[in-house]
Amino acid sequence: MSSRHPRFPHWPAAALAALLGAALPASGRAAMPPAVDGQAMPSLAPMLEHVTPAVVNISSKTRVQVRNPYFDDPTFRQFFGLPAVPRERVEQSLGSGVIVDAAKGYILTNNHVVGGADDITVTLQDGRTLKAKLVGTDPDTDVAVIQINAPNLQALPLADSAKLRVGDFVVAVGEPFGLSETVTSGIVSALGRSGLGNAGYQNFIQTDASINPGNSGGALVNLRGQLVGINTMIFSPSGGNVGIGFAIPSNLATGVMQQLIAHGKVERGTLGLQSQDITPRIARLLNLTQDKGVVITGVNAGSPAEQAGLQPGDVLTAIDGKPLRDVNELRNTEGLLPVGSSVKLGVLHGGKTREVTAVLRPEKLANLDGGKLDPRLAGVTFSELGQAERSQGIYGVAVGTVQPNSRAATAGLNAGDIVIGVGNMRITDLRMLRELAGVRPRQLVLVVADSDGTHYVLIQ
Repeated sequence: MSSRHPRFPHWPAAALAALLGAALPASGRAAMPPAVDGQAMPSLAPMLEHVTPAVVNISSKTRVQVRNPYFDDPTFRQFFGLPAVPRERVEQSLGSGVIVDAAKGYILTNNHVVGGADDITVTLQDGRTLKAKLVGTDPDTDVAVIQINAPNLQALPLADSAKLRVGDFVVAVGEPFGLSETVTSGIVSALGRSGLGNAGYQNFIQTDASINPGNSGGALVNLRGQLVGINTMIFSPSGGNVGIGFAIPSNLATGVMQQLIAHGKVERGTLGLQSQDITPRIARLLNLTQDKGVVITGVNAGSPAEQAGLQPGDVLTAIDGKPLRDVNELRNTEGLLPVGSSVKLGVLHGGKTREVTAVLRPEKLANLDGGKLDPRLAGVTFSELGQAERSQGIYGVAVGTVQPNSRAATAGLNAGDIVIGVGNMRITDLRMLRELAGVRPRQLVLVVADSDGTHYVLIQ
């Protein structure tokens, strides 16, 4: 029996199904007959029978310390006979994931679904519930990999997301609001979306297929049932779906996954330069005819940028043959390309344009043992911020590790925090932090920035 519809002979059946599904109201879809004039109606059901077993439900639990100013006061605790043990609350998260390697049990999902979780549970379509191991996370791309050990798993085949075009039909599969598998369809609305918020490296697929809470980490597939993206978020003023959803391209997600499996983390390259957007004022100062591109404000010694002959004052106008609009695009390129990649840069210098090639190299960040600065900081390591943070105007010193039961840990300092001040002294880099060694303040008060904002940490 032919899979072509008699009134639309040139349309592929699956594409027609997606179009009809999007065009008709829910009551119309429910009333559709199985056949018209003896011809079977097109349906996505056969494709989805192979896709949905590879999409899983993920439930995670994270223990979070609850701080209280009264309970933090040792005099208050002693007066009321309270223990000095921090109280905890348990935060739960629901999301989705996609099995991409059935033999080894690897599952792709979002970092915001499992990042920092103490307990991860995966529920398969057949009802099996399994504990999962966290293989690695990459907050900068919101990609995470977990692993389960179970027989008879089904994985999704991967598509080349670089071949996607605006207008291609796609289907989102996930478990919104903790429900069982839910399927929505739509088209690719845009490609290469970035600049959504201030954090991370972004190269999103935009789709009008509904992506709701709980769909995060689920599959975006083409009409062949191949994985083209990992659903990650929606844009919504009201919190509900308004037809603007975003997914991480499969090529990007699998590239991150390979590094997480091999190394437990993602190693990123850098050009080793500082830059800023060209504003109309800067364009006038540099006698430029346009205010697009970025101007180099600094070049690190021995960096790929220096080796390519770049200098402060040079204007970068293109990257890999595409016009370069702003610093965000440059930063995305550095963060999304693998280490060792060659990048072609269009450069404007002294009114003349040329093209140079630079190779992305790993960024080497200086580290510092806190115990050598002050005995109260024993068990803490600090490091310089990377180029990615500095390009966003973030300053300070990153907290690398904090040993459990150290003074700093007891005071509430955590790995990943950024120290931006000590007492009333602003800290922008390790050099300024080293000045502590000669000061040794009587009260060691750190001004710390984290995901919740800024606060003080008093280390006794």
